[in-house]
Amino acid sequence: MAALAGASQIYGSGMIESGVTFDYAQLVMDNEFARMIKHVVAGIQVDDEHLLVDEIHKVGPFGDFLSLDSTLMYMRQQSQPQLLDRRVREEWQAAGATDLYTRAAQKAREIIETHKPEPLPDDIAKRVHAVVEAADRERGVA
Repeated sequence: MAALAGASQIYGSGMIESGVTFDYAQLVMDNEFARMIKHVVAGIQVDDEHLLVDEIHKVGPFGDFLSLDSTLMYMRQQSQPQLLDRRVREEWQAAGATDLYTRAAQKAREIIETHKPEPLPDDIAKRVHAVVEAADRERGVA
């Protein structure tokens, strides 16, 4: 990963107050930001085809190139945030004008209330249990 000054991980997701407090809404927001960063770090094609130079030229000045199928196709390849609200202000206000933190808190509650994790395969669960038992023995807890 050449971007982000060579960073290969994002640390502190969900942490606030210098890591003293953990906030589930912050974790959901940080996940959104990390997903967007990952998309950008993967690279964005900048060439005549992806910039739709020929199509824009055909439509000409003041033409509507945004309604072209090719514009829609490439637009869908861009980062698609789940929490950030890109609607115009009037539509956002008509929909309740919720801020990012409120939406993230709602999403965190939904995840906590509905998520059903898949159980670990038996062999993996046994290995994890063995590591915990070994650590307990080493610390004299067992």
